[in-house]
Amino acid sequence: MNKPLFMRIVDRLSNEVEFFRQKKDALGRSSLSPLQKCTAVIRVLAYGSTADVVDEYLRLGETTTRSCVEHFVEGIISLFGVEYLSPPTSADLQRLLQVGEFRGFPGMIGSLGKGNIHGVQENPQLF
Repeated sequence: MNKPLFMRIVDRLSNEVEFFRQKKDALGRSSLSPLQKCTAVIRVLAYGSTADVVDEYLRLGETTTRSCVEHFVEGIISLFGVEYLSPPTSADLQRLLQVGEFRGFPGMIGSLGKGNIHGVQENPQLF
C-alpha cells in the first residue's frame, strides 16, 4: 500500500471513527495514536500474522490489536464500502467458481471457514 493511501485511511478513520481518535487518560497521558493503531492492523492483515506479533514492534497488546482490527474493518466498510466494496459481478462469480474447482472445491465461492465446513464434511478425502 502506498503511503498517501495509507495516510488517507488513517485520516478518515481518526476523524470519523471514535475508536481511532487519540485521547488522554486520567493522568493526561496520550493514548495510542491513530497511526499506531492502523499500522498494527495493516501489519496483521498484510502478513497474515497473529495479533501478538505487533506487541514488541508497536507496543500494542494482543487484545488491543484484535480490537484495532475489528474497528478498522468496521470503519473501512462504513466509510469506503459504498464507493469501493461492490458485490461480485457474474464474471467475478464465474472466475471464483473456476478457482474453487481447480483447487478441489467445486461449487464453492470463498474460503473454508466456519460457514463452509459442510464442504469438508461432504468431501473428507481432501484431508
